[in-house]
Amino acid sequence: MARTKTAGIQTAADGSKIVDKRAFGVRIKRHLGKIEQEQAEAWLAKEVEKLRQAHLFGARAQRTFREAALRYLTESSEQACIDEVAWHVKLLDPYIGELALREVHDATLAPFVRKRAQTVSATTVCRSLEVVRRILNLAARKWREDDGMPWLSTAAPLLSMPKGTVRKPYPLSWEEQARLFARLPAHLACMALFKVNTGLREQEVVQLRWGWEQCIPELNASVFVIPAHFGGRRRNSGVKNREDRLVVLNETAKAVIEACRGEHAQFVFSYRGKPVKFINNSAWQKARKEAALPQVRVHDLKHTFGRGCARPACRSRRGRCCWVTNPVTSPRTTVHRNSPSCWKQQTVWHDKK
Repeated sequence: MARTKTAGIQTAADGSKIVDKRAFGVRIKRHLGKIEQEQAEAWLAKEVEKLRQAHLFGARAQRTFREAALRYLTESSEQACIDEVAWHVKLLDPYIGELALREVHDATLAPFVRKRAQTVSATTVCRSLEVVRRILNLAARKWREDDGMPWLSTAAPLLSMPKGTVRKPYPLSWEEQARLFARLPAHLACMALFKVNTGLREQEVVQLRWGWEQCIPELNASVFVIPAHFGGRRRNSGVKNREDRLVVLNETAKAVIEACRGEHAQFVFSYRGKPVKFINNSAWQKARKEAALPQVRVHDLKHTFGRGCARPACRSRRGRCCWVTNPVTSPRTTVHRNSPSCWKQQTVWHDKK
């Protein structure tokens, strides 16, 4: 690593500038990336001046958004969504990372909002702004300097959230279910059918384990109890409300479970001896396109369970479709574990006459 003319600034092998200097008893260390020598010197001079003002006149050093974001990520490392938060912080850093907390507001965030709005929905942009709002609130109301003063001396500014069209849930009709499931591979079709009959989320289905099954001899049946912190996509993910979830099986869900029994020692749903990681994969994308349902997401299967079917004959009093609760009108499915084509051909929908 080569040293430059200015003490404390070094040039790495890839040409990026690294600052490592002590001033007024404080160490200044930062990887500035591939910038010009003049830019690195200007940045270092600005930081040294902040420390000089604080040392000579008691002026408080202004905390930057980057400092606050790093503290927030450190303190919130056990949150299930911390990876998503870190991703949003990474997107925001080039726009407001160097700004003092008091300089973060609608005007300074406008370039970020405009850029992101070109490629993502307003809802996605709002999620990034919610991270900013959370960090500013903590800086104003919780985090304190050594003298007891808050990191942000004024109340956190009110941030304007961009407006946009919110996608509504899309419950599938009986005909749409049959059309979509018939085009899915056998293992995904089983998972989709189980999902619309239990209302579970994708990872609750994917991670379903035989060890969670509990038999009820009096009813000659079994249920599944999903632990609150079962994992999911991340190590500390789990059931959304952080409570153990009881899964009661109707006739169709029982048929799916029995068809999968013995396929894998640990996981209920598997493919070629290995557990499935996602329902939303390339096979799902291909099937929904072939079924002329490109708007359908995996989560819509949960909404299908919760909203009921679209048939006029369905008269559910509690918001759940009769085909979920009434075995007589449920789709009767014959599932063959080792014959995907047979599974598709023998999925028959029976209506009560």
